[in-house]
Formats: sequence, structure tokens, C-alpha cells
Amino acid sequence: MHTPLVSRRRLTLALAALPAIGGLRGSALRAANAAADDAAAGLSHDAEAIHQEVTFAASPLAVYEVLTSTARFDAVTRLSDAVTLLSAPGAQATRIASQPGGAFVLFGGYITGRHVEMVRGERLVQAWRTGSWSAGHYSIVTFTLAPASAGCHLRFDHRGFPPGEGASLAYGWRVHYWEPLARLLRNP
Repeated sequence: MHTPLVSRRRLTLALAALPAIGGLRGSALRAANAAADDAAAGLSHDAEAIHQEVTFAASPLAVYEVLTSTARFDAVTRLSDAVTLLSAPGAQATRIASQPGGAFVLFGGYITGRHVEMVRGERLVQAWRTGSWSAGHYSIVTFTLAPASAGCHLRFDHRGFPPGEGASLAYGWRVHYWEPLARLLRNP
């Protein structure tokens, strides 16, 4: 069953029309506004998931190759403020296997995982984790790439991460992946 998305304005107006119950209307409106702000960042509270969409001025194949190439992704890391992780004590070199089932090590070893599915230029699915998570806890990230008039439209979904990590992860995807990736693709 498909549930239509409700705009922040329509939700606020609907909540404002409800009678105040024990003074909760104000807090309900604040909660609705906070939920709408999180939704705009791609964060879902009902299923601990992140959904983000980004367009890059490059082909889907070029974006895929950066996400699956040791040298190219290392360049993304060096363009982000996470570059400091590369020189931290015990840091590991960036490594990305080129086949499904292969492992990857990113951001000095802070991010690790395995490729679950790889469809060149179209889709990349990874079992993905940060070094701060409990041993054995992996989440699933999916990068779906499609041609767009401006280049490549990337749809990104992240599920299965520990509760309470969503806001930090949503921010991290933007500043450590999308922004430096866009800079790299502008200046190959």
C-alpha cells in the first residue's frame, strides 16, 4: 500500500486545527516541525532509515567507478574533512575490492564492509559499518545510479544502523561522501 507524503505545511495546518488536549498542541506542532526538518535531511524516524538523493555532473558510470575504486575513493576522502582519519594512529589504507563479496576499508579504517551487489554504472549494495559500532553490527547501504539531464541522479538508502545514529550518519553522508564526490567529479 502506498502512503502519500504529507507536506510540512499541510501537517502543521492539520495539527493546528485539532483542539488542544491538555496543552499538548504546541509540543505536537514542535514535534511535527522537527519530523519535517528530519525528513528534509533524508532521515526517517519510523524505520531508522536514511534516504537521500543527489545529482552529480558526471555519468552514472563515472560515479560508480569512484565509489568502487581504491584510488578514486581515496581522493574523495582527501577532499573531505575526514582526511585526518588517514593519519590517525593505526589508520589503514583505503582498499576497495572490485567484486561482489569483496571487502572495503574507507576513511582510515573507520568504515569497513563488503560489497553485496555490484551492477556496474547502475547499483551498488554494501554491508557497511563504522568502527564505533558493536562487533558484528552491519547496516545495508544502497546506491542506485540513473542518467539525468545534469549527469547522474544518485538515490541512496541506508538501513539497519544502531538506533540514535541517524542524524549523525545523514550528516556524514552529505559532508564525507556527496560534497567531496561532487568536487572530485568537477575536477577529475
